Amino acid sequence: MAKSAEAKYEPRLKTVYRERIRAAMKEKFGYTNEMRVPKLDKIVVNMGIGEAVADSKKVAAAMKDLAAITGQKPAPTRARLSIATFKLREGMTIGAKVTLRHDRMYEFLDRLITIALPRVKDFRGLNGNSFDGRGNYAMGLKEHLVFPEINYDEIDQIWGMDIVVVTTAGTNEEAKALLTEFQFPFTN
Repeated sequence: MAKSAEAKYEPRLKTVYRERIRAAMKEKFGYTNEMRVPKLDKIVVNMGIGEAVADSKKVAAAMKDLAAITGQKPAPTRARLSIATFKLREGMTIGAKVTLRHDRMYEFLDRLITIALPRVKDFRGLNGNSFDGRGNYAMGLKEHLVFPEINYDEIDQIWGMDIVVVTTAGTNEEAKALLTEFQFPFTN
């Protein structure tokens, strides 16, 4: 079969993984089977909107910002229980989340590592102990303004977000080695 004249675009980190990181992981952990080498599975970005109880327009603004950051339409997260003290009713939208896979995942990770994290105020590195024991890494950002897609003048409120990087690694050690190869700035 002949390749098409137009080369298909591939994210930078996906190429880096295929060409360099996979070989480094095989060498470090002694994998004999190519399929045993850990890889990124998905990235889940979650944004809680506590002010949504008082003003439903804030949900729309937050979802618009999350869509701009991730390049994908967010799914609303709804309250499971009614809590009278918080004026929260069952089924009320209180957040938004996006699950990124494949090329969008690599593009988001690239922007997170090279652009967003260096723009965080007083950034000293990521906590290297935020793994869950099964090879997944969780982190939080206090401001969504660190992403270049967000125009500072157009936002009405600053929201934080949780980012979970899900890998196929079986242990924290393998996952940390994989994310270190992706240039995650761990402090310990």
